[in-house]
Amino acid sequence: QVQLVESGGGLVQAGGSLRLSCAASGRTFSNYAMGWFRQAPGKEREFVATISWSGAITSYADSVKGRFTISRDNAKNTVFLQMNSLKPEDTAVYYCAAGVYSGSYYYWGQGTQVTVSS
Repeated sequence: QVQLVESGGGLVQAGGSLRLSCAASGRTFSNYAMGWFRQAPGKEREFVATISWSGAITSYADSVKGRFTISRDNAKNTVFLQMNSLKPEDTAVYYCAAGVYSGSYYYWGQGTQVTVSS
């Protein structure tokens, strides 16, 4: 079992930045790929970014490529999502998840709200 707790969400103006963190506890964090997903009101949850267990491989949704950066610190059991040049359409609840790179995600956090005002 892996427990995930997101933090760092908030209200920011368009063009601003936020850095989300996801702290993991439980089973060995470095065994898992990590992903960030988001769900906007009235929409389905969508993939944002993922990072392999070592941090060597990353992948992004086209909508955030070039603006968001995923990273991890296995010594601190934490994964990050640096979000720059934020847009109102980035407004959503952001979730981190642990699982298999480009595969299934088995563990999910409770989410953190990101609101971008225009």
